[in-house]
Amino acid sequence: MTDSPDLTDLLADAPSNWGKWGEDDEVGSLNYLGPQEVLDAARLISSGKVFTLQRLIGDPKGDPVWPGRSPAERTQILDEASWDAEDAPSFPGGLHYADDKINAFLQGSTQYDALGHVWYGGKIWNGYDARTTVGGLDKASIEPIAERGVVGRAVLLDMARFRGKPTLDSAETFTHEDLIACAEAQGVELRKRDILLIRTNYLQLFFELGDKFYEDFCEPGLVYSPELVQWFADMEIPNLVTDTIANEVTFDPNNGVALVLHNALMRNLGITLTEITDLEKLAADCAEDGVYEFFYAAAPLKVAQGSGSPVNPIVIK
Repeated sequence: MTDSPDLTDLLADAPSNWGKWGEDDEVGSLNYLGPQEVLDAARLISSGKVFTLQRLIGDPKGDPVWPGRSPAERTQILDEASWDAEDAPSFPGGLHYADDKINAFLQGSTQYDALGHVWYGGKIWNGYDARTTVGGLDKASIEPIAERGVVGRAVLLDMARFRGKPTLDSAETFTHEDLIACAEAQGVELRKRDILLIRTNYLQLFFELGDKFYEDFCEPGLVYSPELVQWFADMEIPNLVTDTIANEVTFDPNNGVALVLHNALMRNLGITLTEITDLEKLAADCAEDGVYEFFYAAAPLKVAQGSGSPVNPIVIK
């Protein structure tokens, strides 16, 4: 939309956590997750059931990625056939081995965003100059998040089941009030400093539709409002985890702006975003045992100056 408002104007009065944890902070609202939050989360472990949330990289059925990004490419470098050649490697004792490499967008799979990943108005998280991103993120890269890790109480909000459908529809939206209603229906309490996991199962359509999935691309998700942003601020949410490619409705139906919440939540409040997770096994288990709160732990890869990183989050119930 050519008449869409500029983010500088749209978010002029939005809450901000810049400076809250000092002028040098690079992990934002993850500061809410201290030792007490870790201990409280650990007390939720009762059955010992473990769930991993990463989607398969190099899935034979395809890898869902943001439009314009290419899926990861894995290349076999060495295998048993490598030793057929006359100039094959030779190791004492007859060792043979396999070796391969991957060429991938750091945000081309289940991943964490660095807080400096998006911005507007020439400033990234905490007021750092956007020019610090040139050639790699000198500030607010993924490295500080990877160094500290993410551990806390998490709650699954199964919006697809809550709305009685296998997947949410393209461009379907929901608000913080819908999240609260979903939690109430599931019988789970939302608390300050919770890590929020939101299930839409929208990426199931990627596997069903193939290339048509990207036609008129607009994912379902949270939709911007000043009240929603204030709720996230008041709840001191450290981490928003979803099973979509970009966490929120792609184009805001009310103003036409792309990815408003990436800026209102991540750039301004320092809330870490996690995307392209696989919540299906966890959601099925939660629906079966009625337990929607659990211990959550994740640590993206330590990539110097990276704007994001692959991750395999772990949930323990």
